[in-house]
Amino acid sequence: MRRGSLRGLGCIPVRGELSLLGMRAATGSAFKAFAGIEREKLAITAGVDEIAVFGEEHLNDTRCGACGSFLFSVVRDGAFVHVAMGSLLDTPSIRPTEHIFVGSKARWFEITDDLPQFDEYAV
Repeated sequence: MRRGSLRGLGCIPVRGELSLLGMRAATGSAFKAFAGIEREKLAITAGVDEIAVFGEEHLNDTRCGACGSFLFSVVRDGAFVHVAMGSLLDTPSIRPTEHIFVGSKARWFEITDDLPQFDEYAV
């Protein structure tokens, strides 16, 4: 299996962990830990021919076409991407700052840290 690499430049702070039902299904886990950056600052440095895009140009989930790993979501009318923290090869220099969409989190998952929690997007 060929491995592509994903590199984001100019990361902005982590938005949190998205627990919405659709994200649980897309990631196969209780939440989606992601970092948001401007779309133009995301560079796919290898394996561009092997990515699989599910959705439209300005709103989609992008996965590795070879192994199916979730890489990022294009959001906000294509202006930003939410990079899946688990897809990064290097240890991220940023940490979660909040939990969002906890109003629809998996009932079986318990949040045990002291980060702020919001039922939907943080205000």
